[in-house]
Amino acid sequence: EREVIFLFLVTIRIMSRSLVVLATALAAVMPASASVRSTGLRGLVSRGPISPVCQAGTSCDTPSKHTTLTFTRNGVTKSAVTGTNGGYSVLLAAGTYAVRIPTAKFGFTPRSVTVVAGRMSIRNFSIDTGIR
Repeated sequence: EREVIFLFLVTIRIMSRSLVVLATALAAVMPASASVRSTGLRGLVSRGPISPVCQAGTSCDTPSKHTTLTFTRNGVTKSAVTGTNGGYSVLLAAGTYAVRIPTAKFGFTPRSVTVVAGRMSIRNFSIDTGIR
């Protein structure tokens, strides 16, 4: 009977230590608050027109794949690269940024963006291909 009680106490001690280790590990990887939000931008980049004559019911734009966007504010630049669907996401501090898309030879819109603190704002970009 003493051996059973001893084993029971040892098992409880091991389990309590394991719970402490688990709680410490979770605290290290979880945000301090569930309400912590990222600040930045996300959206889609499209390019067009893709043909000189656009037809009704057919898109004249296409996703701009693997396109680099640069965002500059107060001399600090951050970049994002679009995926195969033209989507991008970038963490930025709140403020107004000048935007560059180096491969956009015929222009793009918008040329500047404003990032709001505490939210991932959606901002889509359109690149002019120059096709007429």
